[in-house]
Amino acid sequence: MSGTIASPPLAAGLGSRWLTSLACLAGTWAALLLIFRRDVAHMLGIWWNSTTYGHCLFVPPILAWLVWQRRRELAQLHPQAWGPGLLAVAVGAFVWLVGDAAAVALFRHAGLVTMLAGAVVALLGPNVARGLAFPLGYMAFLVPFGDFLEMPLQALTVRQTMGLLHLLNVPAVVDGVLITIPNGYFEVAEACSGTKFVIAMAAYGVLVANVCYVRWQRRAAFLAMALVVPVLANGVRAAGTIYAAHLTSVEAATGFDHIVYGWVFFALVMAAVMAIGWRWFDRDPDAPWFDPAALQAPVTWTLRLPLATALVLAIALLFAGWGWAGEGRTAPLPARSVLPAVPGWRQVAGEGPAWAPNYPGADRLMLGHYADAQGRRVDLAVAVYAGQREGKELVGFGQGAIRENDRWVRIEDLPPLAGSSGVRMTAPGPVERQTFTWYRLGDVTTGSPRRVKLETLKGKLLGGSPLAVAVLVSAHGGGQAARAAAEDFVAAAAPIDRLAASVAGSAR
Repeated sequence: MSGTIASPPLAAGLGSRWLTSLACLAGTWAALLLIFRRDVAHMLGIWWNSTTYGHCLFVPPILAWLVWQRRRELAQLHPQAWGPGLLAVAVGAFVWLVGDAAAVALFRHAGLVTMLAGAVVALLGPNVARGLAFPLGYMAFLVPFGDFLEMPLQALTVRQTMGLLHLLNVPAVVDGVLITIPNGYFEVAEACSGTKFVIAMAAYGVLVANVCYVRWQRRAAFLAMALVVPVLANGVRAAGTIYAAHLTSVEAATGFDHIVYGWVFFALVMAAVMAIGWRWFDRDPDAPWFDPAALQAPVTWTLRLPLATALVLAIALLFAGWGWAGEGRTAPLPARSVLPAVPGWRQVAGEGPAWAPNYPGADRLMLGHYADAQGRRVDLAVAVYAGQREGKELVGFGQGAIRENDRWVRIEDLPPLAGSSGVRMTAPGPVERQTFTWYRLGDVTTGSPRRVKLETLKGKLLGGSPLAVAVLVSAHGGGQAARAAAEDFVAAAAPIDRLAASVAGSAR
């Protein structure tokens, strides 16, 4: 008679030190998630609602699986609370504070995840942290990041698409991100840039590189392939869509494209990447994930577990309290705000396709239409924030001259006008606009969203006026004539800082 002996439950192989340490870690994580529950809810909302970051929903179970795979090796280590691990918690808390003060969700999310990982290092010690090195690093994919890739990948997709269309003898011309063929025109939008595909493949590629490979050269080669193949495939997909429209119709091609890209294309490319890399897998499925004997070094700078737990939470509360203390500050606004009279220009009724900037949460949002004696038309918009907080930021995703899923689409960025940021945009018709944006915070006027975040950070941490203003000048039409109209309007309207101060009712 033969049989097998079942492995004992994990808890049966753990000493009281492990059980106590895990209980403290679980309690600390629960407390951190409660303290920063607003950021937790924001992250979960992004995971659930954004197609770009839907893959983040799979990261928590993957992390649990990665830790479970290492359970037998971990059971041979000795957890020990470690003082230097508190530095990781403090770094994460500081990053969170920067994100909270500057209204940068990426930093808040990254700071929270770093605090969670730092708590593992502080409460379980350096030897256990080394055994969990990959799961701790993989926690980075809990953070929704990578949208900065949209514009570079958008431009790359346009170049790939045009090259392939010319090879296929399709008569196509490009203007910024708009590709026109005899059947119609296509916008290579941010959603078509392949960013969501690349971000998801990065998470997938890193996981496979660790789980299926041992040699670093093979890991690097697989990861490079996992990133490059989707970029090239996305160019083929975009060109194939336009080629299908060339042979049939725009309506048929775009409908087919959404089905293919959403449900089949990603799976096919992922399968192709796996098939290519399969041949060179070199990890034995039964091999240990790490050598426990190599992680038995004596631990110095140890702490008692209750003290380490208390210090982790104290650090988190200290920085959270600092951030909360800066909330709620607002600048006084006048009872009524009006747009200025501009010499040589008169206010008129709106004309043509409606346009309005998107500044949700603004305390005041004014839009005026102006024309001069030559018949040139310029719109002036001013958004005023008495103070900034979550949901009321001067700069944010989908805000500004063009909102998300707007009828107006970006063609290309324009050279600055008097320190602004500029964008050339179009709407069905087609009609064009050139829109220039300035931001005013404290004594600083800038066209840079990054500078806005920096000044917001300085104002919240070091003090200063919480007043924030966006000024947009949008000239009808395209080409040099539209830019000249915007330049003349700005010159006549007075310096932007004075204009912003007059509308917001503050001293210059």
